[in-house]
Amino acid sequence: QGYEGLVEGGDNIKQANWLSVSNIIQLGGTVIGSARCKAFTTRAGRLRAARNLVEHGITNLCVIGGDGSLTGADIFRSEWAGLLEELVRDGGITAEEAQRSSHLNIVGLVGSIDNDFCGTDMTIGTDSALHRIMEIVDAITTTAQSHQRTFVLEVMGRHCGYLALVSGLASGADWLFIPESPPEDGWEDIMCERL
Repeated sequence: QGYEGLVEGGDNIKQANWLSVSNIIQLGGTVIGSARCKAFTTRAGRLRAARNLVEHGITNLCVIGGDGSLTGADIFRSEWAGLLEELVRDGGITAEEAQRSSHLNIVGLVGSIDNDFCGTDMTIGTDSALHRIMEIVDAITTTAQSHQRTFVLEVMGRHCGYLALVSGLASGADWLFIPESPPEDGWEDIMCERL
C-alpha cells in the first residue's frame, strides 16, 4: 500500500517471489496497492517507516508514483542518516542495525496516468489508461449511433489534457475540452452549430 505499508509495517511488508507476480501483467491498476499516506508527510511517520525498513533489512526502495510519491522519496532519502541516529538514540534499533542500513538506495519511476511529468515520453499507467478509455468508447459508440444520441465522456487527467486529447483523436470525437486550451467565449453556440 505504498508509503502506508511502509509506515504500518507488519504484514504490509513481505518478500515478493515469482508466484506473487505471475498472471498480473494484464491487470489494470496496481496489484501492490496504493494509498495516500498522511503519516509519511510527517517526520514521525518517516521515522516509523525507517524502523520497519531496518527491521526487515531493506536498504533499496523502488518508488513508483507521481509528484507526491517522488517528493516523499527525496525527503526520506535526505533524512535517512538523521532518522537512523534518532532511532539508535531512542533505542528503536541498535547501532549495528543502523550501520548495516547506513545507506538507502532509492529508484524513482514516474507512475501517473496523466502523462504530465517533464522528461518522460510516457509515464507508467498512461498506455493502459488509454486502452481502457478506447474500450469504453468502442462500447458506447454503437449505442450512441443506434439511439442517435450525443454522448459525453469525461476522462481523468486533472490539469493535463493528454488522455482527453489522444483518446479524442483516436475515437474521432466531435468536441473536446482540455485544460491547456480552455474554451473561448461563445463556445456553446459554436459547438451546437457544429454538432
